[in-house]
Order: sequence, then structure tokens, then C-alpha cells
Amino acid sequence: MLRSWLIVTCLFGSSSAWSISQPTQPNIILIFADDLGYGDLGCFGAEGFETPNLDRIAENGIKLTSFYVAAAGCAPSRAALLTGCYPPRVGGGGGSPGSRNGLHPNEVTLAEMLKRAGYQTAIVGKWHQGWSHEMLPLQQGFDSYYGLPYSHDMSHTHATRPEGYPPLPLIRDNEVIELNPDQSRLTSNYTREAIEVIHKSKDKPFFLYLCHNMPHVPLFLPQKHRGKTERGLFGDVVREIDLGVGKIVDTLKELKIYDNTLIIFTSDNGPWLSYGDHGGSAGPLREGKGTTFEGGMREPCVMQWPARIPKGLVCDAIVGTIDFMPTLANIAGGQIPTDRIIDGKDITAILEGNTVDSPHEAYYYYGGADLQAVRSGPWKLHFPHKYRAGTGPSPSHGIPVPYHYPEIGLSLFNLEDDIGETDNVLNQQPEVVNRLTGLADKMRTDIGDGRLKIKGENNRPLGVMSEESFKGRRW
Repeated sequence: MLRSWLIVTCLFGSSSAWSISQPTQPNIILIFADDLGYGDLGCFGAEGFETPNLDRIAENGIKLTSFYVAAAGCAPSRAALLTGCYPPRVGGGGGSPGSRNGLHPNEVTLAEMLKRAGYQTAIVGKWHQGWSHEMLPLQQGFDSYYGLPYSHDMSHTHATRPEGYPPLPLIRDNEVIELNPDQSRLTSNYTREAIEVIHKSKDKPFFLYLCHNMPHVPLFLPQKHRGKTERGLFGDVVREIDLGVGKIVDTLKELKIYDNTLIIFTSDNGPWLSYGDHGGSAGPLREGKGTTFEGGMREPCVMQWPARIPKGLVCDAIVGTIDFMPTLANIAGGQIPTDRIIDGKDITAILEGNTVDSPHEAYYYYGGADLQAVRSGPWKLHFPHKYRAGTGPSPSHGIPVPYHYPEIGLSLFNLEDDIGETDNVLNQQPEVVNRLTGLADKMRTDIGDGRLKIKGENNRPLGVMSEESFKGRRW
């Protein structure tokens, strides 16, 4: 086990490491926002709006400041969360309307693992792991589903290609119940559905995966929530998500299941910076969505579980969404698959305040199939690659600027001293470069590197929907 070499602080408030006996299986609510940046929660330094309910989760539990998703884009990030694996290991992710790809039916998801452990399972919101019947959530371990099969801009609301997509389907379980729903009601409807799930499931352990479409562009919310923040429409949209979290917490308290419910909040990738004031903020981090700089893959994450997580923890250990599978298996009495490689590690001891050590010797940053960077302790080594960047401020609200594609060469950054990845110290640390290169070479052998045309030895296939399903779209 490698100690996180950053200056790691665990601030315990009035508590030290938790020592009470383990409670019964907790309820688990995993809330996944879309395109929310590292600087877009109050407790992470948001400017122009407040998130008091999410900040309260951090106060009542743990704030993780080196928390990573496994991809800087929607579908692969979700594939990693659901399987506990880096995206290339499970085929890379897919599920957009013009694609036949999605999560392979043979993958074991969080929902399937928890269902086998006796949980009721529900997803509310954005799926983005395949839109045909055989790839929808009910075929991947969920008991119920309400939401959109992919991003809400993949429709007539797209900022630059509104004519390029089929009608947007709202799905309940396996059936389309509405086409082109009122997107100003998405967040409030998701909160309503989540609360209904909680009421229906209160008498046995449940897993609720609440995946907001917002604040991914285009931004929508009811008129009554507009004009509430100094940040404008983006701040108003995040405020509505925060209000929904408050309603969920109130429901748990009403039903007297608050203490034994684990709430997790994070996002799928960094902010979509090319959309200007309709995109979020990466705070002190470099770049955003679509890049393997910190701003693309380091996310705000807060968790609370009053029965087990001490209040006021702040921890900088390297952890991420791939760790949810083994961690939730541990606390829920589930079993992770033993017939395949799972990349995530159990971080229960971190959540309990018993360690500040990361279980990861290294963390790997993939852009598609390309291994673009590796981090170990404070050191992050970028391999040569192009990355997307905007060409200037967005010309008008909700209209993106074009991308240009600068290239970064082999570069080493000390994230402890240089969180913004601006000072390349490659020539000063040859031993670190050699060590990180060796770690990267092992990962290339394991799951490959498209840039170097290396095929991994332990990749599993992406799901491919049948030709009949693809041609027989129901909307």
C-alpha cells in the first residue's frame, strides 16, 4: 500500500476514528451530477452561488479532495463507476443515440452486486450505457428505472446540431413514456422520483443511483428557480440540484432511516469550459471536460453516513469512482466478482477515518484508449498527447466556442506544490520519471495504449446491440 505523499489532512472535528459496532446493511444513495467541476460546490470554493445542503453532507461526513472519475466524458465515466474498472478494461464505454455500443451484458454492475446482497435497486436519471432494450438498466441489475438513456442535448435542444438527433425518449423501466419531455422539469422530476423510491423501499436496504442530467448543457430549470444566484443560469441550476438533496435528506429523517443511509455525491467529469458561463469551474485545476488534466477528471466528492462515518473528515488520499464497487461490497455484505479483474480498491478505512493512505500505488488517466498520464503520490507524469481547448470566451450564452488542439509533451508535475499543472519539473526528477514510466508500461501490458498501438492482455469486450435493435429504434 502506498501512502499518499501529498500533505494529507484528516480533520476529525470532535470525533476520532469510529469505533462503534457495525450497523445493519446501510441504504445507499449515490448522486452523480453531470459536468460539475471541482470548483462548483460551496465547500470546494464555488463563487456566485451556494450549496448549503451538499456542504452539510461534507460537514456531517467526509470531503475527499483527490477524488477521481476514470474518464473525462459521460459514457466511459459511468461504465467505470458501475463496474469498478478503468474504461478500456470494459471496452471503453458507449451508449449515444447513433451508436450500437453500450455496457456488455456480462459485466457485473454495482446494482447486480447489491441486488445479490439483498438490496432493492433503482436508477433515476441519465443512464448512457446503451439505449436498446437489452442494454437498459433493468437488464443490468436495477429493479426500476426512470430517466433518459443518454445526454439531454442529444436531441432537438443541441446548441449546434439540433437536427442531428432522434426524438429524446423519457423511459420508465423498459418503456418509452414520453418523447421530448419538458427539460425544465428534469431535475425536479428526478428528485420527486428519488423520494418515491425511498418511500417504497424504506423497509429493506436499497440502492438508489440518482444521475442528474444537469448541469450539462443546455441548462434548464423552472422559472421559479431562475435569478436566484449571482452566477446566473449555471448557479441557479446547481442550486436546484442542491435543494433536491435537501429534500432527500428531509425524507430520510421523516422515515427515520437517516442515520443508516450512506449518501455519496460527485460528478461524472469536469466542467465543459467551451460553453463559457453555461459551463462550470475547475477551480484551481487545469482545463476541464474532455482532458486528462486535473480539471477533467478530479471531482468534488462528499459523503455522509451518520452511523459510521465520523463528522468533519477532510482527506486528500487518491481515491475514485472505481473504488465504489469493492467499498460498497464491503459495507453492504456483497461480493465483488472473482472471475475478472476489478481495478477499484476498498476505501472503507478512509471513510471511517482510520487511515489517510491511498490503496492505489498509481492512478491512470485514459483519454479513450490512450494512456495519457499516470499519478503516484504527488507526482503526475503526462505522456505526449493533444488535448482540446477552447479558442476564447463563449460568444453568447449557451453557444460553445470552437476547439483547438494544442499538444503537451512528456511532462512531470508535483501536484502537492503545483495543483494547476503549470511547472514542468521533468528534468529535475529523472528517478520519478523512470518509476512512473515503469508503472505506465505495466498498465499498457494490462489494458493497452492506443497511442502506442499496444493491445492489452486483460481487456473485456464492449457490448454491441443487435442489428435488429439498432434498426428497430422505438422512437
